[in-house]
Amino acid sequence: MLPRPILEAENKAASGDPIKLANFSGKVMLVNLWATWCGPCRMETPELVKLYKEYQSRGVEMIGLSTEDPDASAESVSEFVREYNVDYHIGWATREVAQTLMQGRTSIPQSFVIARDGRIVKRFIGFRPDLTPGQIKEALEEALSEKG
Repeated sequence: MLPRPILEAENKAASGDPIKLANFSGKVMLVNLWATWCGPCRMETPELVKLYKEYQSRGVEMIGLSTEDPDASAESVSEFVREYNVDYHIGWATREVAQTLMQGRTSIPQSFVIARDGRIVKRFIGFRPDLTPGQIKEALEEALSEKG
């Protein structure tokens, strides 16, 4: 289960209100930790955009949280969102959120498929174009099939 402080943390959003994972409780979530300078993240983002288009209508919320400093990277994150046509929630992970989710494994990207009850169904570290998108789909299907 995601701990309450992580669910309630106010992650700075690229636009508008802070992103609180608690606001998506009861929904299947994909939380992606990434950074603009990260090569694999740049390869993964178009796949995440496609997955979001496919799963959005089924109630899946996708949240991309950069691990960069929000002030220093505000411009590069905006450019990244434009360049990749990212239409899901984008913001910055608080240090506590990033550290708790990463559990000492600091390589990015990391993606977490979270069930309606707040349980992490599957965690992905790194990105492999031949494997990761299909594995994320499987995990989303598994989370969606569970009764919330």
